[in-house]
Amino acid sequence: MQKLNLPTFNFKLKSNENKTLIFDCLRKKYLVLTPEEWVRQHFVMYLMEVKKYPASLIAVEKQLTINQLKKRTDIVIFNKQGTPNIIVECKAPKIKITQATFDQIARYNLKLNADFLVVTNGLEHFYCMLDSENERYVFLRDIPEYS
Repeated sequence: MQKLNLPTFNFKLKSNENKTLIFDCLRKKYLVLTPEEWVRQHFVMYLMEVKKYPASLIAVEKQLTINQLKKRTDIVIFNKQGTPNIIVECKAPKIKITQATFDQIARYNLKLNADFLVVTNGLEHFYCMLDSENERYVFLRDIPEYS
């Protein structure tokens, strides 16, 4: 798999029926290792190991319904009160991050109302904070560490 613009982590990998699988420590199971999953697993580890978010506050592929359509968020980090604090949208490294990507995560946030949004393809990362007073997003250098 491609080297990402994230720290290197040790993942449990195995092969099954000519497919490489990666162990998801949150869902406690092996998943097919796609380029997007590679990014998602790196970002989950980044959140836990670097930013110190507890695994108990992180949900992966959380389902939500928008206009009667079932969607899945890649990663949602909850605060201690159990409300969404950060939404992360992961794309495969070859996928260019465009306005459509931001529109997708903004639609999710209409439902979840998180304070921070992250869009990443593993190579580029965009972090923003919701400024609800002025109804806009403010781009940041990074997301805050867990406190």
